[in-house]
Amino acid sequence: MRAIRVGLIGDYNSSVKAHRAIPIALGMAGEAAGCEVEAVWLPTETLVPGVERELEALDGLWCVPASPYVSMEGALRGIRFARETGKLFLGTCGGFQHTLIEYARNVLGLVDADHAESNPGTTFPLISPLACALRDQSGTISLKEGTHIRDIYGEGEVVEEYNCSFGLAPNYRSLLDGEPLVITGEDTEGEVRVIELLGHPFFIATLFQPERRALKGEAHPLVNAYVQAIVEASVVTQPA
Repeated sequence: MRAIRVGLIGDYNSSVKAHRAIPIALGMAGEAAGCEVEAVWLPTETLVPGVERELEALDGLWCVPASPYVSMEGALRGIRFARETGKLFLGTCGGFQHTLIEYARNVLGLVDADHAESNPGTTFPLISPLACALRDQSGTISLKEGTHIRDIYGEGEVVEEYNCSFGLAPNYRSLLDGEPLVITGEDTEGEVRVIELLGHPFFIATLFQPERRALKGEAHPLVNAYVQAIVEASVVTQPA
């Protein structure tokens, strides 16, 4: 069985827990799915126009934590490619934040939507500081019935780990009242923590970091489901 290849949209830094954890989490998910998973780092500055052929050759894309990215435009280009082509996609933490920006700019036409961390002077801080920073903290999340994320967990309430200080600004929440990008998970205060794209084979983004469990030797149902979906969508052949 050939290895499946997952492109990691982000700028690798060995000091970032999530960056160390994600290849391990993918490896554990691959074991559960009966295949090898190769993590391919995609530095954001390399995601320039014309990179689409390289992205098409990958089996999935994951926009990873630790923004600001070297190139926001590169990260948004990778996310947009996954959204428009049906490439199986996962976004966590910074990936969640930039998934919202990509959608606002390229689907809703809100070209000034921005991130208050990378652009503090923005007049459209779609992503703004959280009321309380979630650095190395855990929290309870309610998952909406009839959603992909709820089906993956098999339960309506979960506890997950965060390491972030920014999220969707509450005053812009109404932008997600329509479709196809919808809110599917909220914390105990009703703040947005999970989004997914309806009609897409697999397109989920979370403010929390499911990959962190791998550093404790624990597989995560969301990562496992992501890899299983890639396996099922891929033409997996025995090596010659």
